[in-house]
Amino acid sequence: MATLTEAPPPLSPTAPEQKPPRRRGRLVPYWLLLPGMLWLVVFFALPMVYQASTSVQTGSLEEGYKVTWHFATYWDALSEYWPQYLRSILYAGSATILCLILGYPLAYLIAFRAGRWRNLIMILVIAPFFTSFLIRTLAWKTILADSGPVVGALNTLHVLDVTSWLGWTTGDRVLATPLAVVCGLTYNFLPFMILPLYTSLERIDTRLHEAAGDLYAKPVTTFRRVTFPLSMPGVVSGTLLTFIPAAGDYVNADLLGSTDTRMVGNVIQSQFLRILDYPTAAALSFILMAAILVMVTVYIRRSGTEDLV
Repeated sequence: MATLTEAPPPLSPTAPEQKPPRRRGRLVPYWLLLPGMLWLVVFFALPMVYQASTSVQTGSLEEGYKVTWHFATYWDALSEYWPQYLRSILYAGSATILCLILGYPLAYLIAFRAGRWRNLIMILVIAPFFTSFLIRTLAWKTILADSGPVVGALNTLHVLDVTSWLGWTTGDRVLATPLAVVCGLTYNFLPFMILPLYTSLERIDTRLHEAAGDLYAKPVTTFRRVTFPLSMPGVVSGTLLTFIPAAGDYVNADLLGSTDTRMVGNVIQSQFLRILDYPTAAALSFILMAAILVMVTVYIRRSGTEDLV
């Protein structure tokens, strides 16, 4: 009973109440994101909405255009210009494959074998960016001239006989042919393939190669089972950065090709600036964007990786 009637021990002094964090501090990340979000809204979202409304308009430049929800413009554009769409996908796909074939060994060399020459080779890779895209493309007109050394060497090796049989060149001429357009696309977008590949390969721990060698794996097996799977994020990123702009390009086809090698980008440019048929041009742009979006989604899912560089 004595223990029950004893006074309870004095309570420990209560800790000072902590003030809740300021609400202003919580909003700092959102304030930092605000400029980028405004940029995307003003220069991406709003133009997209405007082009979407333009694609369903009817009228003329003199009378003015009105939104009449004329979705038949999409079908008319696709039914009339589907060869240009297929040609764009074929040229862009061919250039992407060539960029991967040429870029992967160079990226591998820079990542694992360049040593002290790494920075110099990287500068040479990005050196084309120091000049205008237009100048780089015009240079290929001189490189692929009919009387130039490149065409002469291809004739000597009878390469043009094979490409003519495939329909990529015409006789002994390379300019104004599909081969010239693909060469221009490959050259202009090759750095976009090399840089992601190099970044992905550089992240690979070289001890994995040593472990594969300790397990008696041959160099080919090591590349197939270790290096290439670990570099897939760079492969996916590089192919996307090459294929997407190449599919919508019109400069290479305009300067190095002919009327028979026109891509959908040339049609869109002509509809916007020459024919002044804005609804058709907008519809062509949205069809191209939708087609690329579908192909990219399928490609990323089939590639087995969502970790892009």
